[in-house]
Amino acid sequence: MPRSVNAVASRARRKRILKAAKGYYGKRKNVYTVAKNVMEKGLTYAYVGRKLKKREYRTLWIARINAAVRAEGMTYSVFINRLAQKNIDLNRKVLADLAMNEPESFKKLVDSVK
Repeated sequence: MPRSVNAVASRARRKRILKAAKGYYGKRKNVYTVAKNVMEKGLTYAYVGRKLKKREYRTLWIARINAAVRAEGMTYSVFINRLAQKNIDLNRKVLADLAMNEPESFKKLVDSVK
């Protein structure tokens, strides 16, 4: 009896990897074993990158809030502390957006916690 190898599934698996590796340089795009290793590495970087993106955006928001608050004569840490004391629950994303796009509203918010 001949050996069953399920060539359909094997070919589909290889095609999926090679299709995902499209656009890579040299053997990385058309040699299966190389493409498989590069794709695994790339998917790992993508996973880590999704976590880093959150970290970097939070840093950006804090920097924007800090710059806007210092223009009003206060520091970031004091501002955030006073917001918490007054039970004003606005996250950093919203605060940074206010500071950038609605400076008058942000100024009123800063004055309300002073």
